[in-house]
Amino acid sequence: MTKKITIFTPTYNRADLLPRVFASLCKQTSFDFEWLIVDDGSTDQTEKVVENFQAVENRFNIRYHKQTNGGKHRAINKGVKLARGEFFLILDSDDFLKAETVKCLVPLLNEIQTDKNLGGFVIRRAYHNGQIVGNEFNGIILSNSLNIRYQHKIQGDLVEIFKIEVLRKFPFPEFKNEKFCPEALVWNRISQNYDLQFLNLGLYITEYIKGGLTEKIVKIRMNSPQASMLHYAELANYKIPLKERVKAAINYWRFAMNTKKINIGSKIKKIGVWSFPLLPLGCLMYINDKRKHT
Repeated sequence: MTKKITIFTPTYNRADLLPRVFASLCKQTSFDFEWLIVDDGSTDQTEKVVENFQAVENRFNIRYHKQTNGGKHRAINKGVKLARGEFFLILDSDDFLKAETVKCLVPLLNEIQTDKNLGGFVIRRAYHNGQIVGNEFNGIILSNSLNIRYQHKIQGDLVEIFKIEVLRKFPFPEFKNEKFCPEALVWNRISQNYDLQFLNLGLYITEYIKGGLTEKIVKIRMNSPQASMLHYAELANYKIPLKERVKAAINYWRFAMNTKKINIGSKIKKIGVWSFPLLPLGCLMYINDKRKHT
């Protein structure tokens, strides 16, 4: 029987944190989900830990796939291919869900399932004390991943729950020797075709741990310049406020300096000649990044 939600956890050397994720799933008051884990080349005891989970839990299906380390975006691509649920929720290995999360989500997802214009549903992250990450809002906002930021001014990391059929249309680009691609790149592409329902429900408990992606994001982007450039080039040419387009263009040139071949002509083609006067600002940021992160 098809489950409503694939709860997907990409993980890399987080064997010590997975038991907390597992415990939160065992406490769910509805089990209309599967738990799909893609192990991105862990060298710790992750596989053994998951085997122990599978041995003791039979209320929901736990599926495990291990692949060569390639970054979270490659793990998501594999998870989307393997998912058996109708909706796809990314649950990071350092976070967990409230006990009522799945029970609350299922009727909401049922409501939007047949609406061809809606690509999914969005809830809020919350800290351990229940405080919403970012600013709050009332009711339901019908918007997309770009307008929710630039028109509605909603701040803070969000929890997107996409229809699996939508995600399969928008795989993450994979660049050779790069292990990072911003999730926003794909979410922004989806926003050109689908709206989402945004609800101020803090059902996802988050923890920004030391050594995670958030803490090291500048260095990570420096090591994946092609994906970073693509993200900022596309962002700079979306219909967003001019100030934000300028910031995106500066960041484009900032990370373009990390590529092995600095071919200005080809890089202008990717973003547009209008951005060229911003190159010096991007270079200054690049120099500052090199000073701090190398």
